[in-house]
Amino acid sequence: MQEASLQEFGQFLYKIHINQGPHMTEPRARLFLPFAIFIAILAVSTASIFIRFAQIGGAPSLVIAALRMTFATIILAPVALTRHRDEVKRFTRNELLLGAASGIFLAVHFATWISSLEYTSVASSVVFVSTGPLWVALLSPMLLKEHLARTAMIGLALSVVGGAIIGLSDACIWDGGLSCSALQHILQGRAMWGNFLALAGAWSVTGYLIIGRKLRARMSLVPYIFLVYGMAAMALIVIMFVSGNSPFGFSPQIYGWIFLLATIPQLIGHSTYNWALKYLPAALVAVTTLGEPIGSAILAFIILEETPAIATMLGGVLILTGIYLASRKSI
Repeated sequence: MQEASLQEFGQFLYKIHINQGPHMTEPRARLFLPFAIFIAILAVSTASIFIRFAQIGGAPSLVIAALRMTFATIILAPVALTRHRDEVKRFTRNELLLGAASGIFLAVHFATWISSLEYTSVASSVVFVSTGPLWVALLSPMLLKEHLARTAMIGLALSVVGGAIIGLSDACIWDGGLSCSALQHILQGRAMWGNFLALAGAWSVTGYLIIGRKLRARMSLVPYIFLVYGMAAMALIVIMFVSGNSPFGFSPQIYGWIFLLATIPQLIGHSTYNWALKYLPAALVAVTTLGEPIGSAILAFIILEETPAIATMLGGVLILTGIYLASRKSI
């Protein structure tokens, strides 16, 4: 891409995240959709790295989630309450209720998925939480009157299978035959509860995306995410304290990692997905979120020197193929 194009795209990202107004034309926005989705995938892929460093420092997962959304809301507040004050003041009762519901869904997604890791394997958790796009695709025709083409459905299925393969890559080994010992207890005791929590994480992110698709049709980005992130922050703070955790007493480095988590994966990554919900079907946006494990694996290889398994690479190929098939007629 030429320097002028890079500069124009940078200005575009600034507009949609900081100074977006209702006057942005749809044809111009659609011109940048592929680049915006790529930036979103890249940004959210950093989340696992920042979370890993914060956890190594001793921060509980629920504290990380609560502070992530709190920092994001605090950063947004000056922009939302100055540049977008009039729109914030004009929120209708229906918009407030739906926005609050979307924020609660987002909070439940973080809380249930993170908590699932205490009861079941990472592999099983990823498999269940990766079913989110399927639930979005199933509910969109009924709730949003949106129907995906057959090619898009095939792409969605490929992406979900790819996500499942990535999730299973650490649980299965080949030793004269395929052995998945970590999955043998999938329906037993604590593991079953953990798998249910991960599935609840998929259901809640479905609600978050479907409501976002509905509200973004009439709300600009910053007021919408300020409302949603703020509600998610409040809900997660309550969950954090009820679970017996405290956000105080950690080192500056820990808060620094969480600040980066709020800035890059949340404000850039999630916010770009929320921006795209105005122009793309919710199911398609959900499919593109499955690109996160690919980016995370690449970053883990570069930063943490973790070599991805062959199954992870195979799953990544399926996800990318699925995203291409699902989006080629929409982006």
